[in-house]
Amino acid sequence: MAAPAAGHRAAVALLVPLVAGAVVSVVLGVYGGLHTPTGVAVNVAGFSGPQAVKAWLATVVVVLALVQFGSALAMYGKLGGAPAWVAPVHRWSGRLAFLVSIPVAMHCLYALGFQSSGPRVLLHSLLGCFFYGVFVAKMLLLRKDGAPAWSLPLVGGLAFTALVGLWLSASLWFFTQFGLTF
Repeated sequence: MAAPAAGHRAAVALLVPLVAGAVVSVVLGVYGGLHTPTGVAVNVAGFSGPQAVKAWLATVVVVLALVQFGSALAMYGKLGGAPAWVAPVHRWSGRLAFLVSIPVAMHCLYALGFQSSGPRVLLHSLLGCFFYGVFVAKMLLLRKDGAPAWSLPLVGGLAFTALVGLWLSASLWFFTQFGLTF
């Protein structure tokens, strides 16, 4: 009788973070679809334009996500023992990645909106909404007692995969079209 109760608790522990993440994804997509794009939202002095800012900031986010991936592997014992400094590096690289991603997301949503003008653009719009939904689910799972042990690495892996897809569909595309321009 204890096994079904434990399984039920695990399902309930997963339900709230996953539903919250799904709501965030849908709200971002709906907002992006209904909002009239402005064309410009974020620009930084020294860059040639907002697309270059977005491409470079997204690149910084991906580099920080790679630090997250490596430190997570170390914390889960996949790279041998993890030194004491790995956990703080993991937390701070994640915080920085999130902060750097905010102007990118603002630019995408406010300046460009949810677009479907071609396969690459549609994929990018879908991945952007999915990424922030998965991110919310991951943050909520961090403090969720009773969640299955596999859930946090799975959701973190989905966030990493979505982020890499976002980078490939926008920043890499930008760099291949316009060069490594600032």
